[in-house]
Amino acid sequence: MSDKKFTLSSRRAFLAGSAAMLATPALAQSSVNSEATTETERDLTETVRRNTSSFRTLDWQPYFSDTKNGAILVDIDSRAVHYWSEDQSIYKLYPSSVPLTEELTRRGRTSVIQKVVGPTWRPTPSMLERNPEWPAVIGPGPDNPLGTHALYLSWTYYRIHGTHDTRKIGRRSSNGCIGLYNEHIAELFGMANVGTQVLLI
Repeated sequence: MSDKKFTLSSRRAFLAGSAAMLATPALAQSSVNSEATTETERDLTETVRRNTSSFRTLDWQPYFSDTKNGAILVDIDSRAVHYWSEDQSIYKLYPSSVPLTEELTRRGRTSVIQKVVGPTWRPTPSMLERNPEWPAVIGPGPDNPLGTHALYLSWTYYRIHGTHDTRKIGRRSSNGCIGLYNEHIAELFGMANVGTQVLLI
């Protein structure tokens, strides 16, 4: 073993790097397997680290006039989904994936109009335009981008849904929808109703 001691700055760098690797195991593995970390990987690590500090509980009152039928708040910046039951006895906070770019991001008020277990995924026309090699439809199963459950919103093509690719959670990784771990969307699915109000900020 070496007698050299870490300096304060190298200790901090080591701890920060270790925390980032623990928070994003898939990212860490891909970094180890490549000769050098790509710029994209570096950006994702930094983004996830910042997201950890901004992941906090919120009160419903600044965002909704009431919680009739329950309320879901999607905070794009902190990549979090908040849920309050109608009687406010239940509050849940979930990490989420959010759209890749501002162009794909929609903000404002909408509501849950349909709930589907084992949803079928169909790419939007703009998705197929960007990715013509994609299949026209994927049924329920491990390859389905919508995961195990989906809450369909009143905006065309927009969903809050699960994902089988857990690396996406906490990142800008979707084409517009909001993704949750499958166990989290299953829980939210059980609490939310058709008519639950939704606000994306």
